[in-house]
Formats: sequence, C-alpha cells, structure tokens
Amino acid sequence: MHCFADPIIMLFIGGFILAIAATKSGLDLMLARVMLKPFGTQSRYVLLGFILVTAVFSMFLSNTATAAMMLTFLTPVLKALPADGKGKIGLAMAIPVAANVGGMGTPIGTPPNAIALKYLNDPEGLNMNIGFGEWMSFMMPYTIVVLFIAWFILLRLFPFKQKTIELKIEGEAKKDWRSILVYVTFAVTVLLWMSDKFTGVNSNVVAMLPIAVFCVTGVINKRDLEEINWSVLWMVSGGFALGVALQETGLAKHMIESIPFNTWPPVAMIVGSGLLCYAMANFISHTATAALLVPILAIAGISMRESLMPLGGVSTLLIGVALGSSLAMILPISTPPNALAHATGMIEQKDMQKVGIIMGAIGLILGYAMLILLGSNGIL
Repeated sequence: MHCFADPIIMLFIGGFILAIAATKSGLDLMLARVMLKPFGTQSRYVLLGFILVTAVFSMFLSNTATAAMMLTFLTPVLKALPADGKGKIGLAMAIPVAANVGGMGTPIGTPPNAIALKYLNDPEGLNMNIGFGEWMSFMMPYTIVVLFIAWFILLRLFPFKQKTIELKIEGEAKKDWRSILVYVTFAVTVLLWMSDKFTGVNSNVVAMLPIAVFCVTGVINKRDLEEINWSVLWMVSGGFALGVALQETGLAKHMIESIPFNTWPPVAMIVGSGLLCYAMANFISHTATAALLVPILAIAGISMRESLMPLGGVSTLLIGVALGSSLAMILPISTPPNALAHATGMIEQKDMQKVGIIMGAIGLILGYAMLILLGSNGIL
C-alpha cells in the first residue's frame, strides 16, 4: 500500500492542486493573455504563440486541462477564419501537439516522466538523484527545438489563407487576497522546483507547500479535491506496485535469468523499447504504457548496465520510454488533448495521422540523439 503514498504521487497531487487554484483565481487567463500578446496578429506568429503558450502551461498543469482551456480561447478564432482555408486545421492541431510535447519539459508535465524518474532515483536501484531542475535543464532545450519543428511542419502542411488574426481572451484575473496568495505560491513553488539542487529541498517536499497553503487558507475546499485526477494517480501508483511485486516475489530475478538481456545488442534494447512504447501508447493510455513497461525495463537495464554505458546507460532506456509515450499522438484516442481537438470538427483523422507520424519520427530521433550524447559524456 505504500505505493499509493509514494513521494512521486505527492509531487503529482501538488501539481494538480496548483492547476485547480490557478483556474479558480483566473491566473491561467491572465498568463494566457500576457503570454500571447507579444506574438501580434500575423497568422504564422499567432500559431507559434499558441504552440509555445500551450507547451508552457502543459509543463505545470494537466495536459487535458491545458488543451481544453486553449481550445476555448481558440474557438472564436477558428470560426472567424475562412472556411476553405487550411490554417484553421493547423491551429486546431497545434494545441494537442504542443500539450503532448510540452509535458515532456518537467517531471510533473506528464505521468510517464514521473514513472521514469521514480525508477531512476530509486535509492535501492539506480539511485541517480535526478532533480526537478536537472530534468528541465536537458528536457527544456529538447522540448523547445521539437516545438519549433512542429510550428514549421504545421505551417507547411496547413498554410494560412488569412494573413492576420485578432485574438480576444475574455475574463479577468481576480484581485482578492486569496488570488494574490495563489499567484505568490505558484511563483515560489515553481522557483523552488527549478532550484531544488541549490536549495537541497526535494521537489516532492516542495509539492506539499501549495497543498498546505491552499488547504489551510481555504483557497482549495473539499469539492476542489474531487477535481484531482485520481484515476491517473491510481494508475501511476499501480505501476509502482507492479515494480514492487516483481522485486518482492523474485519474479524480477527469474526474468533476468530466463531472458538473456545481456546477450542483446544495446542498440536493439534501447531503440526497440522506445518503438514498442510509442506503438502501444498510440492505442492505450500513455500512463498505462509507461506503468507497464518501465518496471520491467528498469530491471532489464540494471542487469545490462555496463553494456548500455556507451549509449548513455539506463537513463537513456527509461527516459526514452517516457519520450516514446509522450510523442504518441497519431489517433484521436491516443491522448485526451487529441480527442478534444478532434471534437472541434476541424481536424480529420488523416491530418492527425500525418502530423503524428512526422512528429513521432522526428521527436524520437532527436530525443535518443540527445540522451545518448548526454549520457555517454557523463552529463546525464
């Protein structure tokens, strides 16, 4: 039962609480308005603005909530664009692509990241001690590069007929003391997360700060707690329980002895696991895919740690699985942001498949190149 109170679960609850408080106080509206303003009214830059702003939100808020919010802002824009233009398809596609890719930037951006980090930092396993800020230091540059590639691809596939777009985001940020408390707590929490290596305060402990502050001051009430995505937390902790069961029953040891992982070429192990995860995550939940594969791959990775070193070690194997699951976005069922975007009626499945396959191929190639380069040079 301790898997249901794992520090990573606490980290996720902190993230969910922050997201709920941001929505209640209007912080998300204010940030969206401020962040989209610099991109002006030219269609191509408005598209870039939606991609980057959606990605930033999805690093700290739920991908599904981010996609729903950004599509709400986008709906009047889509209606105003020419009916026969392709630009509206590109704008609608930008939201799920940015939400999926942006989530890779932080450990709380998407559950597969947290699952991989749990096994990489396990004191009884790999004990790599990768912090929140350290994860961002190598994943943020990668995420930014992939987002700009996505912008270029969407512009090429779905060019705009109308050269300018006027954005109007309705609603105001609240100014009462509770809302100001949310703004300050949000900023302090994110800063503490990013500087965990300097402060020495673990990111899982930092996640308790917004929970304590918002619950004590009444910013979050019992009805708000019901909005937390408990089903995702159960799924993540179920994956952790699977890992514990593999170890405690001796099944992990039996698997290592019966499957000759050591004789497999390291390249086949790393690339094969990434492709398997990518294929599975297009048809079933990203979280379920990572929860199923990561415990088994962690055991296999430890058994062939030496042979994996030239390719970046076990971190390349496990983070590669997190990347593979986040990049899976070929179908409307692949991820909730895809389903929400498809529900707008602007996107046909063939458009989603085209973008999803291109983004998956580019993302995996760049991701593994980065992980192998960093890992083999001892940076990761």
